Amino acid sequence: MSSSPVPGVDRRFFLTSLLGAAAGVAGLSGCADGSAAAADEGASTAPLAKNVPAGTSLKIASYQNTQQLQFRLAKLGDPPFTVSNWLNIGAGPDVINAFRAKSLDLANNAGIPPIQAYYQGFDAKIVAINITRKPNYLFATKPGSDIRSVDDFKRRRLAFSQGQAQGVVLLRALKKAGLKYDDVELVPLTSNQFLTALQSGQVDIAPLANSQAPAYLKQYEGKGARIVTTDVVDLLSLLWAPVPVLNDSAKAAAIAAYIPYWAKGQVWTYEHPDVWNREFYVKTQNLTLPQAEAITELANKPLFPPSWDEAITWEQETADLLAEGGFVKKFDVSELFDHRFEGIAAKSVPAEYRK
Repeated sequence: MSSSPVPGVDRRFFLTSLLGAAAGVAGLSGCADGSAAAADEGASTAPLAKNVPAGTSLKIASYQNTQQLQFRLAKLGDPPFTVSNWLNIGAGPDVINAFRAKSLDLANNAGIPPIQAYYQGFDAKIVAINITRKPNYLFATKPGSDIRSVDDFKRRRLAFSQGQAQGVVLLRALKKAGLKYDDVELVPLTSNQFLTALQSGQVDIAPLANSQAPAYLKQYEGKGARIVTTDVVDLLSLLWAPVPVLNDSAKAAAIAAYIPYWAKGQVWTYEHPDVWNREFYVKTQNLTLPQAEAITELANKPLFPPSWDEAITWEQETADLLAEGGFVKKFDVSELFDHRFEGIAAKSVPAEYRK
């Protein structure tokens, strides 16, 4: 295996190039060896307060304003605290930088950003888990490509975001196909660069969310672009927060109060695809109704496990997979979970949505 996932690119530069913001780069300087020795020092184990103190506020990520829309359509009402800012932010590296800047208290991501944050020495914990059983991502080819399966990825340029779900989906797909990292060229990008990279031919393949594929194919299928599907899943959708936020008893209580809203919003969306198609995909994403229906047809049924054992096992496998490629150092991912919040989401939804 080559010393870097991208030929000619040093691993440390590869990692910091994904972070972009100066805060992220500064955060790496103390733990570029991947030790992350400080990650988890001083994390509170105090019982969660039963009530949210008056005047408590949180800054919460809501990519494409989905959370507010879900809560309004589902008529969930207002949480027992103030949301001082809804941030339209979703990509893992962006979330980590917002955490560092103290402009964000709570975010929804996949399993890989907390691993990335730990590698950078940033203290954060997972507080809620949603298990996904069907693929949320597929692979799109550039226009004019002859690629038809993962086996054809060999010696091709693949868009790779180390700190996002798309990255681990790609690594798992390569492993399942028996391809090594040096069988391909991993091009370091963030997911918001994937479409441009495909359109320009900078990469041959990029993992896209199911929701992105219809619009991409509409524009480029006639020019030879196609979709490669796999059964590789990214198991975890989660809520996580910085340790200093969780050590604030008022904010921790607010997060505990928010988790049922998050879980119920996802259940409502799953149970009301026709409304969600119209109100979100058609009205805010400018998709046609047939395109929206194609996306929700692939939607995962939300599952909130009372126990996090499966999630921890999956997170460990993901961290080990990254360590095999030299992207992070091996560590015990159990340190990433704040078990004070375990089971809150499961208790807030009907039994059919509990794992």
